[in-house]
Amino acid sequence: MRDWIYRWLPIIFGCHCRPERSFFFRGRQLPLCARCTGELLGILAAVGSWWLWRPSAVLALVLLVPLVVDGLVQLCTAYESRNYRRLWTGVLFGYGLTALFFLSTAWVFHQGRLLGLSWKSGL
Repeated sequence: MRDWIYRWLPIIFGCHCRPERSFFFRGRQLPLCARCTGELLGILAAVGSWWLWRPSAVLALVLLVPLVVDGLVQLCTAYESRNYRRLWTGVLFGYGLTALFFLSTAWVFHQGRLLGLSWKSGL
């Protein structure tokens, strides 16, 4: 199973897997860089907590901002954030993006239900 994870997770996430931007465990590089590891953890946290707490769309959008700002600052300046900052911005981004996906999916199903009910009552 480990070989599958190391082969496909970077492809699924579009991860560069640069060693200097990755965590190591017992001398072996994790399959994703620090930021993508954070995104995966954020996705899993959102899936696991969705039934307990649902953030608003505005809060979910705000959770995306730290990663975008950190990435843009690194792109436009000589600054380079450390792996723990990348990890936490990735966690927030993964959680926010997954929450937005769930919120938009729920909204679409709700609108479809309302449309279906209006068609049914019109017949």
